[in-house]
Amino acid sequence: MPRPTLTLGHSPDPDDAFMWWPITGMVHPDGIPQAGGAGRPTIDTGRFDYRAVPADIETLNRRAAGDADLDITALSARAWADAAGRYTLTSCGASFGNGYGPKVVVRMDSTIKCDWCIRAQKPVIAVPGRRTTAFLVLGLLIAHEFESVEMPFDRILGAVARGEVGAGLVIHEGQLTFGDLGLRQVADLGEWWKEDTGLPLPLGLNAVRRDLDERFGAGSAREVAAVLRRSIEHALAHRERSLEYACSFAMASEGGAAATPERIETFVGMYVNQRTLDMGPDGRQAIERLLSRGHAAGLCPAVGPIETL
Repeated sequence: MPRPTLTLGHSPDPDDAFMWWPITGMVHPDGIPQAGGAGRPTIDTGRFDYRAVPADIETLNRRAAGDADLDITALSARAWADAAGRYTLTSCGASFGNGYGPKVVVRMDSTIKCDWCIRAQKPVIAVPGRRTTAFLVLGLLIAHEFESVEMPFDRILGAVARGEVGAGLVIHEGQLTFGDLGLRQVADLGEWWKEDTGLPLPLGLNAVRRDLDERFGAGSAREVAAVLRRSIEHALAHRERSLEYACSFAMASEGGAAATPERIETFVGMYVNQRTLDMGPDGRQAIERLLSRGHAAGLCPAVGPIETL
């Protein structure tokens, strides 16, 4: 009798790829397993197999809030407020920015110099999705409605560089590569959040469907969470191999900005670390603070106390 296969949705960026290859096997950015032994898991995955489903984070956010068809999924902290009834957070697999995070960037010749100028001039801002944490925190920073246009995260830098929008909200490797296109930073949302709250900024979270125990027996959800944690531990213990694989998920932003291996290593170090193994009490506190403030500002639904597997 074949073993059950659980789908694992993750963003096609280096930090998510870094974490999960030990249990999914190495896959191409389209989710197709790599040839030979690389496409098979490296560690014991228990009684389940795991299949990687790489997808843009806003696509994953919509899927979690809609059909909830993935057994395990990455999603934005903001998006979990839409999906909390169907997904339980795991204490591992989250990405926090500790004094750094998504950035608002503009052209060098822009008259926007700081976050106060964003509020005053109200430029059209390209954003990677209205369910992303980045969009929520930008709303808290600006503290009023602003005009935005959604586009895939890897198109935002090019749109700003060509002057199609007044500013761009950049996530993933764009946080490190925007200078290559002649852009400059006017706000770092993780830095602002840290100064305002003293807490790290929860960006991407990891969650499992609440019905796993019902479908596969009592304790299944915790069993899966333990396997996820072992995957991250193995990836960190085999950092060089994990980084080599993660580089295959680095995307060249439209306009030519590319993430070098050195930048990928820096980026992964920012978002895959000891807090990724266990977000800890301050991580849960940060999620609760973010979503409670977002709800008070009318930017997301209310959620109860934060519990994790």
